[in-house]
Amino acid sequence: MHLAAHFPGVNSTTVWTDPRSRSQIDFSSFEHLARTAERGRFDFFFLAEGLRLREHNGRIHDLDVVGRPESLTVLNALAAVTERLGLAATVNATFNEPYELARRLATLDHLSAGRAAWNVVTSSDAFTGENFRRGGYLDRADRYTRAAEFVAAARELWDSWTPDGTSRPFAHSGPQFDIAGEFTVPRSPQGHPVVIQAGDSAEGREFAASTADVIFTRHGTLEAGQEFYADVKGRLAKYGRQPDDLKIMPGVTVVLGDTDAEAQQNAAEIRTQQVSPQNAILALEQVWGRDLSSYDPDGPLPDIDPVPGSSLVQGRVRVADPLSVAAEWRALSEAKGLSIRRTVIESTARQSFIGSPETVAAELARFVAVDAADGFILVPHLTPGGLDGFVDRVVPLLQERGAFRSEYTGSTLRSHLGLAERVWKG
Repeated sequence: MHLAAHFPGVNSTTVWTDPRSRSQIDFSSFEHLARTAERGRFDFFFLAEGLRLREHNGRIHDLDVVGRPESLTVLNALAAVTERLGLAATVNATFNEPYELARRLATLDHLSAGRAAWNVVTSSDAFTGENFRRGGYLDRADRYTRAAEFVAAARELWDSWTPDGTSRPFAHSGPQFDIAGEFTVPRSPQGHPVVIQAGDSAEGREFAASTADVIFTRHGTLEAGQEFYADVKGRLAKYGRQPDDLKIMPGVTVVLGDTDAEAQQNAAEIRTQQVSPQNAILALEQVWGRDLSSYDPDGPLPDIDPVPGSSLVQGRVRVADPLSVAAEWRALSEAKGLSIRRTVIESTARQSFIGSPETVAAELARFVAVDAADGFILVPHLTPGGLDGFVDRVVPLLQERGAFRSEYTGSTLRSHLGLAERVWKG
């Protein structure tokens, strides 16, 4: 299987009140998690992106990360303190330009000796667009149109240098970009950095099938994972690609205990810490689209309906169908007699694998064996030491099973992922 480490801090998953929590900005935090992942022989280290601080009812939503450094800068620094670990940056294709980003990614690939990856994301969010000179936003239907041409243009730039080190002029003319000139960075060790795509929509799946090397998905249950796996892998053939050309890696959490029962208790305690009384009301407001600050977190759910299309929350993916989500939450609350806080805890639980190290290792291996995933991107609940227990206690068991590597066999991220080297297209 393939394993990656996600630096935590997004969507209130991190337990900031834990005394072991540290800064999400200090380089020592990034270094600790990256070194731990490399000690565990992980494929890559993954950084998310935030181009604007989220707002909730006009205030900064500070239960998420308020400060998030620029990803490629952090990864260039990590290249100096790691040797084999892949380094993946999330960079938005809506608010960047091909020449500049292709240059930065090629530079990282050189400095890391072939370990760079680009997680391509898009945005249709006018709130985020206000941070950029051209402002505005792309229509949702155009996001992946721009992203596909963006990646194609970047690949033309990477291929504008021959493998023997000769620079040639490039020219790309299309609906989104019209650029020409000479690229300043020689062909990098991987030829092209690994391309990752994060998205579960129909457009996202098609974009991944046509373009990506890895897809980062949220489908963490066995049945949903198998359905997603079959659907996306089934799209590859029409692009002349083989099933192994695209790795499917859901983002998951792991909670360990000496026994399965202890792990379940630990998971319940973590979830209670993640959903504080304040966070429970904020989660409720994200669904209802209303100011519900007067409600008691330990009281019943509101008897009023959500406001579809509300702008109460800015910078976060909106709930697709708030009326149906509210109906599901009400049904759960009534069936179990749950308060607002307990309803949010049960409805938004994120722990994917809970149990003893032996139980978790067996389940991870089973998911890969039955085609629910090719591997996993682990999202710890502590910064930066949340991966330590997994590397110390679960990885050795996976290695004993023959389900995970004991040593790196190559030096590039493509080799870790079992991807073919990019063929130069002169």
